[in-house]
Amino acid sequence: MTTTTTRQPARTTPPPKARVTTRRRTLRQRWRIALRRHWQLYLLTVLPLAYFAIFKYVPISNAIIAFKDYSPVLGVWGSPWNDFANFQAMLQNPQFPTLVSNTLILSGYAVLASFPIPIILALALNEVRHRWFQKTVQMVTYAPYFISTVVVVSMLILIMAPRLGVISQVFGFFGVPSPDLLGNPDYFRNIYVWSDVWQTAGYSAVIYMAALSGIDPSLYEAARMDGASRLRKIWHVDIPGIMPTAMIVLILSVGNIMAIGFEKVYLLQNPLNLGQSEIIATYVYKLGILNADFGTATAVGLFNSVVNLVLLLVVNWVARRVSGSGLW
Repeated sequence: MTTTTTRQPARTTPPPKARVTTRRRTLRQRWRIALRRHWQLYLLTVLPLAYFAIFKYVPISNAIIAFKDYSPVLGVWGSPWNDFANFQAMLQNPQFPTLVSNTLILSGYAVLASFPIPIILALALNEVRHRWFQKTVQMVTYAPYFISTVVVVSMLILIMAPRLGVISQVFGFFGVPSPDLLGNPDYFRNIYVWSDVWQTAGYSAVIYMAALSGIDPSLYEAARMDGASRLRKIWHVDIPGIMPTAMIVLILSVGNIMAIGFEKVYLLQNPLNLGQSEIIATYVYKLGILNADFGTATAVGLFNSVVNLVLLLVVNWVARRVSGSGLW
């Protein structure tokens, strides 16, 4: 008796090119389905994407001015190349180390001062039981964010003017000579940083208040059943709950450490405090716009952007290793 066995056809795996083609076809189908279902949401992203493409990414191509002897008559692409001459002029400038140190010190001081205060403010407001008091304090601390930089600097000048300012009047009332707060370079960093903290602390606290509202209420119930005090609940529930948000804010702040605000520094700047108020942003403005040295100014700006990118990558890597959360 003989038995016949039917041979199953051997399974053949498609070639790599066929797998890639199939995967691409599948992705296209998914994109079409998602676009058909959520076209309103995709439509909302058109204007923001166009803004970033036109005003952020397209101008990057003009960074080649840093490697050219730029002439407005010849244009960006018609100007002759000069290799790294602009970067050599930047590094050989005896003022450049002072610019870098002033920028790093001022921005580092601003990050160290402005990072913990909104967290403390948000934690304190979260513990307030009277809603009217919480809303009032939140509104009072949030309102300065809407004041323009020019108005804030005008207020600082009116308060700290050497002869007619409020502080000078108070010192004169007690017969004490008033210090020149705006002319002394030693006071410039403190004026800049703490006025910035006053202006932005309430706005930054809103971000942490939103993070606190997303914490699971069962964690507070468990802490209350365990007999935890308010400080213990803040330490073991609130702070771990807002830690991912705090890490993202810190990474973004350090990533922009070299791109400190130009407007406020330039408006508070005067010939007397120039030793500590001259930073890379104001130097690029004076060099490129006032002196028309576009090549060197672009080289300095490109150097500034590269340093910001390196700091962003390093801080994100450290945050991922330490806390497990980061931008990516």
